[in-house]
Amino acid sequence: MKTITLINGDGIGPEISGAVVKIIDAAGLKINWDVQTAGADVIETEGSPLPDRVIESIKKNKIALKAPVTTPIGKGFRSVNVQLRKTLDLYANLRPCKNLPGIETKFDNVDIVVVRENTEDLYAGIERQVDSDTAESIKVITRKASERIAKFAFEYAVKNNRKEVCVVTKANIMKLSDGLFLETYRNVAKNYPQIKNREILVDNLCMQLVQNPSQFDVLVLPNLYGDIVSDLCAGLIGGLGVAQGANIGVDYAVFEPVHGSAPDIKGKNIANPTALLLSAIEMLKYIGESSFADKIEAALFKTLEAGIKTPDLNGSATTEEFADAIISNL
Repeated sequence: MKTITLINGDGIGPEISGAVVKIIDAAGLKINWDVQTAGADVIETEGSPLPDRVIESIKKNKIALKAPVTTPIGKGFRSVNVQLRKTLDLYANLRPCKNLPGIETKFDNVDIVVVRENTEDLYAGIERQVDSDTAESIKVITRKASERIAKFAFEYAVKNNRKEVCVVTKANIMKLSDGLFLETYRNVAKNYPQIKNREILVDNLCMQLVQNPSQFDVLVLPNLYGDIVSDLCAGLIGGLGVAQGANIGVDYAVFEPVHGSAPDIKGKNIANPTALLLSAIEMLKYIGESSFADKIEAALFKTLEAGIKTPDLNGSATTEEFADAIISNL
């Protein structure tokens, strides 16, 4: 029996993780869940939102499924997500964005994979207070990190029969940092002649994504642009409630939804578990349980096609009702 770390998060995290575990169990896949708590709820008792035991659990089990954890805005502790990525060197953030059945959107032909560098850039949070009126953030781009994320994107394209990898930068202005990311991408692209390569500036990309998203296939971006663009792409397919994600390194992988912990609806039994379930499906494929992944995905799609949806998707089903409907369709 496979042991997988389950970080059940805070806010709506315990509700949606409970629903997803219930669905996987009902599918007949036996997993030993190593449940770990993290986030705001454990600071008072353990002094940290990310206790060492969580890291130790992931290092032992290699794979984790993570529900959302609250990150305070403008003050308080740093993002648990960022700490996990840096500590475990989860250098690749993978966010597939594809239309789901039964969810009406402005575009019905979206199938984009966002590959985001996950360890450096402005998003790494290297900051200092220069004086009382000035704060400074440092943008770090290295050849090593740029090269391995470019290779990850091209390898993903090859393995998943994708046609093109498009690099996204602002190299016309940040000629050294984004310039290095672009230069490295160009060098890596030479080793994959079977995959089309393309270059675009991030502002132009955002405009084109909301006009004609079907022109894009795989996008590879530095950290901060990747964070913003992946949320834009999530909006194209129905919102953060259906947007999956994975953070992958050489030794470890953490699968999690894109959305936050939504403390405003905590305990109301209306949270949408779809994004976490899609992340879990991606995790099952990653660990070689594709038959179970396909089975659960088909049940999810059948449920959505039947119009059974949570309030964020203009439905009326509770979290539990939605999960039970998927189980009945297994």
